[in-house]
Parts: sequence; structure tokens; C-alpha cells
Amino acid sequence: MSEVDSNDKEYKEKLLERQSEARVVRRIVLIIFIIILLSISGVVGGGYLYIKSALQPVDPKNNTQIEVTIPIGSSPTTIANILEENGIVKDAKVFRYYTKFRNESGFQAGDYKLTPAMTFQEIVSSLKTGKVMEEVKFSLTIPEGKQLQQIAKIIAEKTNQNEDEVFTKLNDKKFIEELMTLYPSVLTNDILHEDIMYPLEGYLFPATYPIYKEKPTIEDIVQTMLNKTEEILIKFQGAAEEKEMSVHTLLTMASLIEEEATAKTDRQKIASVFYNRLDIGMPLQTDPTVLYAIGAHQERVLYEDLEVDSPFNTYKINGLPPGPIANAGEMSIEAALNPAETDFLYFLATSSGEVIFTKTLNDHNRAKAKYIGN
Repeated sequence: MSEVDSNDKEYKEKLLERQSEARVVRRIVLIIFIIILLSISGVVGGGYLYIKSALQPVDPKNNTQIEVTIPIGSSPTTIANILEENGIVKDAKVFRYYTKFRNESGFQAGDYKLTPAMTFQEIVSSLKTGKVMEEVKFSLTIPEGKQLQQIAKIIAEKTNQNEDEVFTKLNDKKFIEELMTLYPSVLTNDILHEDIMYPLEGYLFPATYPIYKEKPTIEDIVQTMLNKTEEILIKFQGAAEEKEMSVHTLLTMASLIEEEATAKTDRQKIASVFYNRLDIGMPLQTDPTVLYAIGAHQERVLYEDLEVDSPFNTYKINGLPPGPIANAGEMSIEAALNPAETDFLYFLATSSGEVIFTKTLNDHNRAKAKYIGN
């Protein structure tokens, strides 16, 4: 055999050996892939089956009525836990996410007769129409655009408590930390920023609250208000997440819109002015932030007020202030998420409540001269 034939034979043997090794490697990789795929399928499939089961009635054939009490001031999480403890739902978290996904809210405190055979939607419907446990002792009305100190005064007057003591409680560090534990999706570490004046500023939703106790504690009242805040924010959670806007940022922007709005104005246009300015790095220059910075409740901002050194003075800083400057109603929250599409950079409120929107400083000054004067 020649040397060439010998080398050719050796080459073919090595080639066959490599092909054999490649087939073995491919088999091993295929087996590993199948094992991994089956493992993932098992986990995903198992999770799917669990959630599918948790969405079903606990026992479709069991119509035994179980008395369930939902206490006043219960959060959606608390309600879900009570339902699981009483055997009305299989998993509290699944029920909670179900109501959150469907934007279900307006659950009432009361005594209910529920059964393990009820569907989630039947349970939700019952919780919205249940009989209230106690009669209303009095109503607590918190208007839109109120600051924490004003809210403390309203609470104090309605409950015959000392205003300073109420305000001190609303800012008590230990109390705030307890509330953060109860409402983690609403009260985040943003409220503890060093530039924030009052942690709960802007977080106590404006509404009329029925109070069922003769002498409610501050804890009772604040939790009732935060339950409402949580309920409202759930409605806007999807839109906020889509815009990558935190709760704190949303309430901060909404508070500016609320403080600038009048009964006759379009909040979405006001929102557009703020966003247009933010987009080009222009200071917001909104007077209510100056008044908040100096702690004054006056109708007009003076030129010397504009010089106040504060992270809330939007004549001095770029961007949003560190936090909300007042509580905002639902319309202002919605406007913060859905501003109008405009080219406006200025607006001016007239004495009649009408708001004039303009694109340039010259137009703004002309409107100012016409409607306000010097």
C-alpha cells in the first residue's frame, strides 16, 4: 500500500470517528433539551393548572351558607384573606389579582352569607351590594386640592380633637412606617425622601367618607382614606405602568394639575403644558408650588415669593417637585396620564375662571395684560 493510500484510509477513519462522535453529541444535546423542555412544561403546566383551579368555586356542589364579616376599612387584600380563611375562595392572592385585573372596587363592609359554590364574579357582586354593618355616625368630607394641614383641621373639627395633635399623628414616623407596611403598593419609600415635607401629602384621597364609629381614631380614618386611594389607583395602574410612571410621580403631577385647575378649565390641556415644558427642559413655573414652599394660603404670588429657596419652587428648579403639594381628584389623576396633544407652553386663569392657553411668551404677556393688568 502506498503512503498516499495509507493517509487516505487514516483520514476516512478519523472522519467516520468524528461523525460518530457528532451523532452522540447531538443525541446528548437532544436528550438534555427534551429534559429541560419537559421540566419547564411541567412547571408552567402545573402553575397554569393551579391558577385555573383557584379561579373555580371551592366546591360547586356545596351551597351551604357561611356567615362572613367584612370589617369597616378592610383593604382588598384583607377581604381576600378573609374569604380564603372562611373557605369561600381557594387562594386569596388569586382572588386579589382577579379583582385587580378586572378593576373591581367599591366593596362594602357588612355581614354576608356566602357559599363555597359561588364563582368569583358572584362573590364580587355580593361584596358590592352587601348590607352595611353599622349606621353612619357622621360623614367626613375632604375636598379636592386640600393639603395635609387643611385635612388635619377638617378631621380635628369633625372628631372634636386637637388640630395640632392630629397633624402630629399624621406625620409620626412610626405611624407612617406602619401604614407603608399595610399599603405597600401606594406608600413607597418615595414619601420618605429628605425633601418631602409631609409623607402623606397628596395621598389622602378627596371624597366624602361615611364614618361608622362615634369616636373613630386617627388610624381608623386614615386607613379608610388610604383604602379609597388604593381603590382609585388600581383603576389607573395599567396606564401608569404603560407610561412607566410611579404612584408618587403620578400623584405629584396630578396635584399640580389639581391646584391649577378651575371649574371651567380642561385639565388635560393643563397637563399638556406641564409635559411640553418638561420635554424641552423648561421650568414648570407653577405658582401653587411657590405657595406650598412658603407655607402660605394666599390668592396671588408676589415677585419676592418667587425667590424662595426650596426644592418645591418650580421657578427655581427644573422638573417636578419632590412630591405632591395637595390631594388630587380622579379627573386630575386621569389628566396626568392622558394629557391633550397641544403646542401650548403657557396658561392663564382669568377672574371668571376661564383659562387662556398660549404658545409663546409674547402671547402670554398680551393675555396677561388683557385679563389681569399690571
